Amino acid sequence: MARGGALSLVGAAVSAATGVLVVLAITRSLQQETAGIFFAFTSIFLIGEMVARLGTGTGLVWAISRARALGQPGRVPDFLRVALTPVVALAVVMAVVLFVAAPDLSTLVAGERSSEVTTAVRILAVLLPLTTLSDTLVSATRGYSTVRPTVLLDKAGRPVLQLLAVVAVVGGAGSVAAVSAAWAAPWVVSAVLAGCWLHRLHRAATRPADVTGEPVTSRATGVWREFWAFTGPRAVTSVVQLALQRLDIILLTLLAGPAQAAIYTAATRFLVVGQFANQALTSVVEPRLARLLALGDRRTAQDVYRTATGWLVLLCWPFYLVFATYAAAVLDWFGTGYDAGWPVVLILAATMLLATAVGMVDVVLIMGGRTSWNLANSLTALVVNVAVDVALIPHLGMLGAALGWAAAIMVNNLLPLTQIWRSLRLHPFGPGTLLAMALSLGCFGVPALIARWIGGETVYAVLAGTVVGAALFVLGCARWRRVLALDALAGLRRSSARTARAAGPDGHQPGQVDSDD
Repeated sequence: MARGGALSLVGAAVSAATGVLVVLAITRSLQQETAGIFFAFTSIFLIGEMVARLGTGTGLVWAISRARALGQPGRVPDFLRVALTPVVALAVVMAVVLFVAAPDLSTLVAGERSSEVTTAVRILAVLLPLTTLSDTLVSATRGYSTVRPTVLLDKAGRPVLQLLAVVAVVGGAGSVAAVSAAWAAPWVVSAVLAGCWLHRLHRAATRPADVTGEPVTSRATGVWREFWAFTGPRAVTSVVQLALQRLDIILLTLLAGPAQAAIYTAATRFLVVGQFANQALTSVVEPRLARLLALGDRRTAQDVYRTATGWLVLLCWPFYLVFATYAAAVLDWFGTGYDAGWPVVLILAATMLLATAVGMVDVVLIMGGRTSWNLANSLTALVVNVAVDVALIPHLGMLGAALGWAAAIMVNNLLPLTQIWRSLRLHPFGPGTLLAMALSLGCFGVPALIARWIGGETVYAVLAGTVVGAALFVLGCARWRRVLALDALAGLRRSSARTARAAGPDGHQPGQVDSDD
């Protein structure tokens, strides 16, 4: 976990930084209304891409990890077949629908500028199938307990290409259509590379004896039933979860205007940086929890869950605390008028402190096979989000959108927290988690407030509070490294070859691809 988590965090840092830089490039180069239109349509595009994936990313991680843990790697091609066939078909259908509906969507959002925006929407529609295929294939590689393809392709390579392409376009005063093409085109490259990498992983992990002689047609029904019984609820849940992140931007554009949506996107962009840390750890924890729960080893699963939660708090809480303290000053970087989003930052930063404190509750619930429960939780959160948004956005604008998202996040974390305790007897609140919370508050919350009180929201105050807090934080982590499980980082010095030779009862076998365990 330490080795894979460290690599994932490097990728997450690159992805987070490039994501913020892309938003900075757009907000500082385009008018607020133009930027708001771009953010609205890329949100629609990402929701469409998530719909087309049908939840198969998580489903393939679960299926491939489980097959390997149970000594059945020969079933992996069957799982890939039953997953990719409907995904590709649905992505093509959705691309055609989006292409045809582009003029109407553009008129609804952009009004008089609909002609220019129609071209942008149609470019996104053409690229939708390859985007969907790319993300699905990258997810499948994590079933082999390696995060390298995810880091190099999804977290680092594609985001860097997006940044370079977007900067080149906006630097030449590009249109919304050109910016959209630059932003979406890198998925084409990652789709090709992900397919090649997945093929190599499967060949390296499969021996000739693992290939069953049973006809494909006789296996298809059982594999289809097993895979989609797990993945079916995820198909809806994944869309709902992305809608929870993106729908407020669309509703804000429609109910309060593109300018408000642009400020809101800038204000929430830094909060998403913390979510990248969650995704980085999730990519490492998912296959391990799938194996442990499949084998009935709940004690080790509890250790994995608590350790990952403590690490997540250590990574995210300092960032949220500092950013909330200096929200207005940081938002000034995006351009004139963007500092108006500071109340949004305060609301969502406080909410994300709670969300990270309970850890990756969704992952535990899903890897425990409760995908239908996860679906019900996400639908409940979405209903709450939409209800609060529709009620408050007309009166409060982006503040209403922030309150709606905060309410949804609370529901989407507290419900599964209760469920995994009742059904699996697992919870995240070990000594490491509680100590990580105390360290973060003491080292970043208090010094940041003192520095702001003395120096105001200046660059010097931000640097002073952050440097002092970071020094105290490092000392605290070193002092209590065993409680925080940070002594596991010593394992980073071991070679992958030694790790492969030491593989034990977690499902790895000699001859398999070396992993990031």
